[in-house]
Amino acid sequence: MKKIINTSKAPAPIGPYNQAVLKGSMLYTSGQIALHPENGTLVLDSIQAETKQVMENLKAVLAEAGMDFSHVLKTSIFISDMNNFGSINEVYASYFDEATAPARETVEVANLPKFVNVEISMIASH
Repeated sequence: MKKIINTSKAPAPIGPYNQAVLKGSMLYTSGQIALHPENGTLVLDSIQAETKQVMENLKAVLAEAGMDFSHVLKTSIFISDMNNFGSINEVYASYFDEATAPARETVEVANLPKFVNVEISMIASH
């Protein structure tokens, strides 16, 4: 049976989905954007600040499921401009140990929800 994971420490879903689903030991997160969970505003001061908010949102979802970044097996990063890859990657890398970092793909897309610059989703396991 699947278990729905939701926390008030990450933004509430803005559509017919949940923050994450836990099935057995596997956690599948929905994509997170840089919405601040307390006031719902977008954090768009810089691409670094935006990416940090995305990662902090994911950190909160992982924590609600009893996990942290060491449990992440794979990430999917969607960005609106590949020129931001280096800055996004720098912030992203600060959340992982390079030797045990997850598999990943990074894809440039035409648009993202609320026209943000980065969205990240994760698959994790206990």
